Formats: sequence, structure tokens, C-alpha cells
Amino acid sequence: MRHASGLLVVLCVAACSTAPPGESEKPLPPPSKGGYYKDDGPGSTPPPNLAQIPDAEPKSEPLHRYANRPYRVFGTDYVPLAQLQAFRQRGVASWYGRRFHGQKTASGELYDMYAMTAAHPTLPIPSYIRVTNLANGRSVVVRVNDRGPFHASRIVDLSYAAAYRLGYIQAGSAQVELEAVLPSQQQAGSVYVQVGAFASRENAESLQARVTRELAWLQESAQVLLSENLWRLHVGPYRSREDARSVAERIAAQLDLKPLLVVR
Repeated sequence: MRHASGLLVVLCVAACSTAPPGESEKPLPPPSKGGYYKDDGPGSTPPPNLAQIPDAEPKSEPLHRYANRPYRVFGTDYVPLAQLQAFRQRGVASWYGRRFHGQKTASGELYDMYAMTAAHPTLPIPSYIRVTNLANGRSVVVRVNDRGPFHASRIVDLSYAAAYRLGYIQAGSAQVELEAVLPSQQQAGSVYVQVGAFASRENAESLQARVTRELAWLQESAQVLLSENLWRLHVGPYRSREDARSVAERIAAQLDLKPLLVVR
């Protein structure tokens, strides 16, 4: 769901880095009230393996020379973060597709709707974030290479592929949590599936017994641990997020729960 954000505006922001400070380009049309933004939407011939497109792999990269400068859009000033740092944010995510496919992003790269990327108003370009759909627990790691969305009700625009992986293509938007992923954090722990979190240890152990009883196929152990004042039920560890995600989706379908992926 594209709401006057990301690429269409960023073509101006990125290309006009020499414009006088504080000035913005010609305003965009107002955001649509429903459906896809204008003629945006999914491509006519998407790749057959959308569900298997891997997460972006965080790596150390120099920050873009121009895309992280302060800028102004629709009368609002934005000051991008000047360095990679811890970051967490909750809000609504939308997505953008064929209307912007192949156009330049703020980083100068061409937008690929089938790559795992995102547009954010102030996160460093490039940087990496983990996006979790709070409705179903699915999460992906994407590379921020664009600016937007410039709409008060949105915090991030994801690529079509990322939104597909998170399960909100048809809805157009979803409540999500963003968390910065720093290259130095990679391989710093093991991946687990968090099946539930409770204030009461008794409730966590009750779910542990249910998981053990009803998921005979589950090979990894279900562990109850105390973390940040909550009793959490973790299943794992797994070698990769892909392995853990497969198990999480199977648990969600069988037990009608919303597991999350965690690293510890």
C-alpha cells in the first residue's frame, strides 16, 4: 500500500541534494483512501518462490554520502540518524510495488519489489532492521535503502516481497515493530521460537505441557525461562531464522498461537 511515500518523493530528495536547504520539491498528490495507490500493486509475473526469498543479510557498509542529510518534505523537516545505533519503533507498515519497480531509491539503487528492502524517513541509509508483524508474529530482516513514507499514519514502507513474507499484501498495511540489526550482532546467539510470554510461571509451564503433548513432531526442547520480568516459553535452538520460521508457522497453525523469533 503506497501512500505518497518513498520512491516518488525520494526521487526528488535524492536527486536534489544540491537544492537550497529547507526547500522541498513539488508536492505529490494526496494519498489514496483505499486500495492500491494509483496504479500500484503486485507485479503481473511475480517469481514463484516469494515465500522463500531470504532475509537481507546485514553487513558493514559505509553510509551514503547524500541520502543521510537533513531534508524537508511536505513542510516537515527530517533529520536522519548519522550513525548505526540501537533503534526500536512500533507503528503501521505499508508496501510499494510495480509503480516504483526499477526506479531510483534515495541510495541511488534501483528499487526491486522482489528484494528485501524498505523505506524509512530517518534510519541510516544503508542499514538493516528486523520487522515483525504483530498480528501473526512473522518477522523479516530488510535493508533500508530509501526514504519514506511521508504520511503521519505510517512508519515504514516495505518492498512487495517483504510484505508478502509478513502476510499483509491483501490488507495493504499492518501493525509492526521495527528493531535495528547491527552487523556486529550477527551470529551473536542462537535462534529460538518464542511460543508465549506470561507474568505467571504456572501459565508458561501449562503451555509447555501442551506443546509437549500436542506437538509430537517437535524435535527441539520447549524451555521456560525468566527474562525481563516475564516467563517465556522458547523452543529451539535453530541454526537459522529460516529453520525457526518454518517451525513457528507450523506451531501457529496447529495451536492457533502467534509465535515470535528471538535470538539469545
